[in-house]
Amino acid sequence: MGFLGFLNNRLGGVSVSFTRRGGLEDAVMMRDVLSGDADGREVLVRGWLQNKRSSGGIIFLLVRDGSGVLQCTVRKGQVQDSVFDAFLSAKTESTVELEGTVRPDARAPGGREILADSGKVEYPALEEFPIAKKFHGPEFLLDQRHLFVRADKMRAVLKVRAAILFGARSWFDGHGYMEVQVPILTSAAVEGGSTLFEVKYFDEKAYLTQSWQLYAEALIASVGRVYTVAPSFRAERSRTRRHLTEYWHVEAEAPWLELDGLMRVEEEMLSHILDYLVKTCGSELALFERKLEDLARVRPPFPRITYDEALDRIGGEKSGIKWGDDLGYEQEKVLTEHFDRPFFVTGYPKKAKAFYHKPDPSRPDVTLSVDMLAPEGYGEITGGGQRIEEYEALVGRMREEGLDPKSYGWYLDLRKFGSVPHSGFGMGLERLVSWVCKLDHIRDAIAFPRLINRVYP
Repeated sequence: MGFLGFLNNRLGGVSVSFTRRGGLEDAVMMRDVLSGDADGREVLVRGWLQNKRSSGGIIFLLVRDGSGVLQCTVRKGQVQDSVFDAFLSAKTESTVELEGTVRPDARAPGGREILADSGKVEYPALEEFPIAKKFHGPEFLLDQRHLFVRADKMRAVLKVRAAILFGARSWFDGHGYMEVQVPILTSAAVEGGSTLFEVKYFDEKAYLTQSWQLYAEALIASVGRVYTVAPSFRAERSRTRRHLTEYWHVEAEAPWLELDGLMRVEEEMLSHILDYLVKTCGSELALFERKLEDLARVRPPFPRITYDEALDRIGGEKSGIKWGDDLGYEQEKVLTEHFDRPFFVTGYPKKAKAFYHKPDPSRPDVTLSVDMLAPEGYGEITGGGQRIEEYEALVGRMREEGLDPKSYGWYLDLRKFGSVPHSGFGMGLERLVSWVCKLDHIRDAIAFPRLINRVYP
């Protein structure tokens, strides 16, 4: 066999080279093969043996490299006997290398295959793969999470997560927001002291952050509109299907922004993200039976109802809560049955929201706050609102909540030196992934979930 030179094809504006040199950097990505641009060419591919079957003198291999899954056919007599025997005995998840000709085949996954003329099993799997094609309980799969992330649906979830973050960043970057980073270790609570993870910080106490928000309010006076993508931590002793102790937040804060403007930011950003998913993640979403039209019809303006209207729709105190309580999962689940797309709930009572939410001047017992809820029973995916910008008003709310203003000295300084009306929100990444992918449990919206009873692996 001779070596092929570089064949410069254009895929989406990016130059792709098909080669048979054999260097580690020279293998072709399977997504490029599946695109059809390599038809009739000899290529080198590498990956993990996801599955195989054999019939007589033919072995059909499904090989995964992260960019796609490609069928490779190994025929006895077309490769050396030692190569054929190596693939015949190779266990699932062995790493393999194959060289051969790309050809269309409607029977193959993705519509193409490689007819191999050489190859090798690079690193044979030492044991049978523990995750078999049968039912496994959730605890077993959580114990094997380091291997379960290789499953088709987990790979699809990870791609959807990445696409959501790309979509969010592209919207923010295009609307004058700067991405910033702030500490994960903090000295004070943001949401509430009962859900803080306390850690020893040399000779002091510190806490894992619940949100970036207080620091974001400092940064808006420096660089204006800001956003971040970062982990948050809640020490909630909750075993519901939608709570993690460590989750990822997409958060934004902007000066000169009031509640109505904040809701426009949220609905435009989410619509942009969903448009991007429709364009780039159709095959992944199909694994979860998510219809693309469900996402494509999400367009601003989103429906808006007040907390009072929401309470009426779910039956008032018959719903299990009384006026002033936050809406819990069960209440949100009932409420979302009235909608076929995301919607806003505004005007939560002061009791249900953190101290920094600005009371409504026309009705001081409720706040200028808003949650966005997803339909189909998924509930809250974003939470935010307008902040208190006046110094004395903020000190008063702290005292109402039993907080010591001295613990928030630097935060109060922000009201002393050029305060402005400002607003922000946080979007739970796993909550959004759960809705988009129609997941039954939020633990499957992240590669390595942290739950009340799980920190392994």
